[in-house]
Amino acid sequence: MFEPVKIKLFFNFRSPYCYLATRSMFRLIDNYNAEFEWRVLGGWSGRSSPERAAKKIHIARQDGKRWAARLGIPFVPPPKTTDPTRAGAGSLLAEEQGRLREYILLVMQAEWSQGLDIGDLDVLLGAGTQAGLDRDELAVAVDDPARHKVMEDNWAHAEELGAYGVPIFMIGEEIFWGNDRIEFAEEYLTEMGANLKEPL
Repeated sequence: MFEPVKIKLFFNFRSPYCYLATRSMFRLIDNYNAEFEWRVLGGWSGRSSPERAAKKIHIARQDGKRWAARLGIPFVPPPKTTDPTRAGAGSLLAEEQGRLREYILLVMQAEWSQGLDIGDLDVLLGAGTQAGLDRDELAVAVDDPARHKVMEDNWAHAEELGAYGVPIFMIGEEIFWGNDRIEFAEEYLTEMGANLKEPL
């Protein structure tokens, strides 16, 4: 069997479009001989600047609500002050322990389905323990400077590649930006001959 195709996934837990992408993005690794290279971002990385975000938030939330309705999932935005950095750092621990998918889904559910602040330690630890992580270990990981540095490096790498915004799925030099570009990524994987798995 060929080596799995690497899909660089640039992701920020604060983005509603990353939340929407979780509805279908795992098809890329479930139905194809492919795997994610997890490139999580923190803070404002990959997002509009604070000034621009303040101006467009009403449009983004209307758009997110429409998309969520189409996908049949809840859309309850978190507090505007929510910082995704801790959630991103925690995801690196989840990745190390083989719990990344569960972590992503549960953290995003807490944030965008229940409207909770995932920058709040108790909220984040609750979601993380549901995903199978040790509470004390996660509490250390979310504020680990080394993990925060990984996220900074991920953003620097994204900028080098010309990958702006989230979510971004990068296959080779092809960049697929947005929750509504996942089907294009699937088509590209098919063209590459990577659809070696029976669809789930």
